[in-house]
Amino acid sequence: MLWKQSKGSLVLPFAIWAGLPALALLAAGCADIMGEGLHQDVAQFRQDLNALTLSVHRARGDTEAVLGQIDRRNREQAADSSRQQGALSGRLDTLTAELSRLSARVEELSQRVEALNRQIAARPATAPGAAPPGSAPVVTPSPPSSGDGPTPEQAYQAAYLDFTKGNFPLAVSGFREFVRRFPDSPLADKAQYWVGESYFSLARASAGAGQTDKATREREQAVQEFRKVVLNYPRGEKVPTAIYKEALTLLELRQTRLARQRLQYLLDNFPQSEEAPLAKERLAAISG
Repeated sequence: MLWKQSKGSLVLPFAIWAGLPALALLAAGCADIMGEGLHQDVAQFRQDLNALTLSVHRARGDTEAVLGQIDRRNREQAADSSRQQGALSGRLDTLTAELSRLSARVEELSQRVEALNRQIAARPATAPGAAPPGSAPVVTPSPPSSGDGPTPEQAYQAAYLDFTKGNFPLAVSGFREFVRRFPDSPLADKAQYWVGESYFSLARASAGAGQTDKATREREQAVQEFRKVVLNYPRGEKVPTAIYKEALTLLELRQTRLARQRLQYLLDNFPQSEEAPLAKERLAAISG
């Protein structure tokens, strides 16, 4: 029997009592081994966590550096695009101004040729001292009018000369006076057109000088003057050109919707005009 009764109590056998210290030591050893293993696991976990944190920080730093480089490149590209756009806009403005001057010069020469042709046609076929047939005609200037002021051609040419010289305020006064005095002249629509061109050129000059408000007012006045060509001289030669320049002025005023309408009106009503291809190209650019 494992148990024996002694004085009414149960007593563990001696072997079991002798083995208890050993069991306690074994349990303590197991606990130490388990505690040391757990400590090592925790230390390894902390080491892995530190390594992962360091990797995350490095990755974040690399990402921020790459994003910074991309942002700098984007800003540089935007600045380059802005500079290129500004240079192209300036070049376009220069070409437009040069085209206006050349157009004015051509118009002046055309008017001179017309005046000379009229003088030649008005000469008698035979007159004392006339040049023999086949010889080059001798053109003599027409005598000045007696007390009635300049002829329509002379008044037009005087205002036109002011425009070609860049005296735009004088050109405005001269052309307006021409329209007032000679409203039925074949040159009336052209005179009205050059009033608009004069204000357009004044606006360019004011904008170049940094006078933004003045340039805006002059552009708005140019729009009104170009519109008068269409309203007052619907069959005039300058109507398509006036519509096109009105649209360009509206674009400079940032009134894109109205500019698009005027360009479309030009294409619909004057498809064969010289300005039609330009209007179509400009309309495609602002609609795209």
